[in-house]
Amino acid sequence: MAPLSPEDVLKRFLAAREAGDSQHASPTQLRLLRELIHDSPAFTPAMLELARLLQLADEPGVEAEASFTEVQRLLEQAVRLSRRGAPALVELGYFLDVIRGREDDALALWDEAAQQSLKTLEQAWAGMLRAWADERTKESLEKALRLAERARKVFPDSLRILDEVEQVHAHARQDGLLEPATGT
Repeated sequence: MAPLSPEDVLKRFLAAREAGDSQHASPTQLRLLRELIHDSPAFTPAMLELARLLQLADEPGVEAEASFTEVQRLLEQAVRLSRRGAPALVELGYFLDVIRGREDDALALWDEAAQQSLKTLEQAWAGMLRAWADERTKESLEKALRLAERARKVFPDSLRILDEVEQVHAHARQDGLLEPATGT
């Protein structure tokens, strides 16, 4: 079988989601997700969706522990394939905490996910600050000034954020939105 195109993977994923609802897995939904994972074994959103639904499902003839073993395998595989991406780490953390009672392992996963998310947030905010400063309208500079204040509080040691905040302040001063800097 030829590899699935990204469009086909997404189409099948959406079809599987529509075959049930987010709180009650249908047998068809579980089957479609399992088939998709078989045909596209690196598609982590399907793994995360199936793992989440299996925790809610009561499949006839399947013991709870067998289902939990499948869930754990899916979540661990999603963590590996996503290169320890934050969403997969968070999901595995919840599973280990709630189902396996391994709070320490869960806390380590959540901490790792939080650190990754903070790095992503820092990069996103730096990009937004730069874009709004470059746009250089009154509205964009006002948005940038509000974000700059928040970004400096969340990332006080970030040189990247500091550089972008300084640029925003320079443009805002030049355009009369901030008072000129006094003595240094």
